[in-house]
Amino acid sequence: MSALVASWRLARLVPHVLHGLWLVRRHFGRMLPEQRHEHIRWWSVKTLRILGIELKVSGAAQPGGHLLVANHVSWLDIAGVHAVLPQARFVSKSDVKHWPLVGALVEGAGTLFIERANKRDALRVVHQTAQALKNGDCVAVFPEGTTGAGPELLPFHANLLQAAVATEAPVLPLVLRWYEPGERFSKSARFIGDTTLVQSLWSIASARGLGIDVQLLPAVATQGRDRRALGEALRGEISARLN
Repeated sequence: MSALVASWRLARLVPHVLHGLWLVRRHFGRMLPEQRHEHIRWWSVKTLRILGIELKVSGAAQPGGHLLVANHVSWLDIAGVHAVLPQARFVSKSDVKHWPLVGALVEGAGTLFIERANKRDALRVVHQTAQALKNGDCVAVFPEGTTGAGPELLPFHANLLQAAVATEAPVLPLVLRWYEPGERFSKSARFIGDTTLVQSLWSIASARGLGIDVQLLPAVATQGRDRRALGEALRGEISARLN
């Protein structure tokens, strides 16, 4: 039965993704930012609904330019965040840009791409992020740099936090927890190890009762902070909320 449910969900997802691509390529260039944000929210909420994913939200958003810092579990984290904060511009590894369909969608949403292995490129993205914060944008980062299993956080890389420190922009910690019946931390949503995008998509589409809990924590001031100490503090706060 789960295979039948998964097949039905994926059959509905394909035209939805294609519709999103059409909107990005044909209309986003002519839209005001607020209009793009509304379309991003609608598309993200419907994506979760099609895949049978429940969305829980707590906390309040931060107005103005700020850096969003979240833990990372799944490639679908972006849709979960965009369902709540469609204005968020993600910093993502450059590989995602070349993923079929998904790459074009995240690029259309204003994603900043980074070559993580290239220190010079990391510096470029720090400057780009700082400028976006000065312009009043919400920029979202996954400081773990890759996806984890859920309950245990990987070390935080603090490089991109320098953009918030340099511009004195507040940081908004965000907690993402995927769950399903009998599992506080869902195994179906994990995107770790040798798991491929196709395998992960099938696992998510096959799950029953899968959900994502999005917790927006109080904003953290960055004036006079050291980026590494700030990273450790944010990691500790997000970890405490998870467990």
